[in-house]
Amino acid sequence: MRASLVQLSVDASDSVDERRRRAAALVRGRAGDDLVVLPELWTAGAWSYDGWGRAAEGVDGPTAEVMSAAARRAGAWLHAGSIVERDGDGTLYNTALLFDRAGALRARYRKIHRYGFDTGEATLMGGGADIVTTPTDFGVIGLAVCYDLRFPELFRGLLDAGAELIVVPAAWPAARLGHWRLLTRTRALEEQVFLLACCATGTHDGVRQAGHSVIVDPWGTVLGEARTAEETVTVEVDMKEVARIRSELPVLRDRVLSIKAPGGQ
Repeated sequence: MRASLVQLSVDASDSVDERRRRAAALVRGRAGDDLVVLPELWTAGAWSYDGWGRAAEGVDGPTAEVMSAAARRAGAWLHAGSIVERDGDGTLYNTALLFDRAGALRARYRKIHRYGFDTGEATLMGGGADIVTTPTDFGVIGLAVCYDLRFPELFRGLLDAGAELIVVPAAWPAARLGHWRLLTRTRALEEQVFLLACCATGTHDGVRQAGHSVIVDPWGTVLGEARTAEETVTVEVDMKEVARIRSELPVLRDRVLSIKAPGGQ
């Protein structure tokens, strides 16, 4: 299967509508791909806390409408990154959207781990509660978002739910690029999955984005990596490698699930 990461520049110099148009055009241009991925909160800006209330929308809102049409036009599965979702009770969520080749919304994932340490996302948004995987014609996709990368138990849960490929949209800060590069390889290696991590680039609200969107195979080998400009990274992925590597190095078979903490009963 052919996968592309569309590393969008998210900058205060353009409007949300302009960004939607640009993203849709880039997705439509990926006809022939099997999977296209966009970054986290590319419409609202992951660090533009003050504007989240105004930018919030439903999972059937303007971003979903435009992305559905773009996926249908490209004939590809589209992970449209994430939006600021407003639920019916008014709660905001950082919600990832996955569309199939016909433009139907096949999965949504509300980010479980909220970043901010008692500020920003951690206080302004609700947290998701559900692990989400979705079968496709090329394998089972697991969904995570940005800060989730720091929590291996989520990725082990995705593995147990059948994930063979995990998609991670992000708006990771450039100041911690080293962590991004380490964690993306580690999560792919430890779960023996393909990991597609699409990060925003640009600067908004004073925070420079890391870029360096990356596709990693189940050995932890980087198959393709962006730099810091707006660009698209495309890689041919052989999904049969998941089963082959898990058979050749069957570490997942040797998991011990009954380890107890000191003093445990």
